[in-house]
Amino acid sequence: MRRTPSTDDIEAHDSRSPLVRACATIADSLVFNVAIFAVILANAVVLGLETYPNIVRDAGDELDVLNDVFLGIFVVELVIRLTAFGSRPGGFFRSGWNVFDFVVVIAAFLPGLRENSTLLRIARLARVLRIVRLLPDLRVLVTAIGRSLPGVASLAVLAIVTLFVYGMIGWTIFDDHAPEQYGTIGNAMLTLFVMLSLENLPDNIELGRALSDWTILYFVSYALVAAFLLFNILIGVVINSLEEARAIEHARERADQLEHGGDEITLQERITTLRDALDDLAADLRKR
Repeated sequence: MRRTPSTDDIEAHDSRSPLVRACATIADSLVFNVAIFAVILANAVVLGLETYPNIVRDAGDELDVLNDVFLGIFVVELVIRLTAFGSRPGGFFRSGWNVFDFVVVIAAFLPGLRENSTLLRIARLARVLRIVRLLPDLRVLVTAIGRSLPGVASLAVLAIVTLFVYGMIGWTIFDDHAPEQYGTIGNAMLTLFVMLSLENLPDNIELGRALSDWTILYFVSYALVAAFLLFNILIGVVINSLEEARAIEHARERADQLEHGGDEITLQERITTLRDALDDLAADLRKR
């Protein structure tokens, strides 16, 4: 159940020190986030340039300096965002994205990292992934992917069982007629896996009709069960995960606003919070 912001919340925000207020304003400003976004893109460009031997030979030192400058900017950004939480820095680490940012930036200072070129490149590459945090829609997609993994894993098991069953049937029917495609259960499952795209379905139907017209039932039922049904279930899992991810992102944004957001909570925000609370209460009553 969501709690309606009270007068104490507003007073708590008003009692913040000028430094915390300034850092919170900077951290929430569009200019600051766009600047960090540009720095991350520039960092990605520099990492790409390091893959060209000629450029590394001619400007390798300059690229290393730029990487150090980018790291310094990210450290300053991290300090600003941490300071924005004032006397409650633990609130910063309640967000998984903030923890990821913290680990990625601090990892560059681990002992021995600079002596290992592979680990250093991985650490620099991980900093580019921070761009996900700055794009809300992309953040929702990544969250949705994470939440869909259990459902996708179960669907993958179902798909493997389906491929195995139809593979065994295909081996029984086409073992002698098409040994390259169905001569073993492995070849049969691989043929059926490729057929999930339905691109080579007509060719397989013609191959089956050369043996018997009844084989059309095999391929049509496979297309309906594997290609259509399983893919529609996958789409349903992804859509459901997207809805959950949007709800999580909305709750996170509101939590950030209450933690170190604006200095006042508008009447519209109060009404929205009360409406959400009433919706939750109505849902709870319907379950009983």
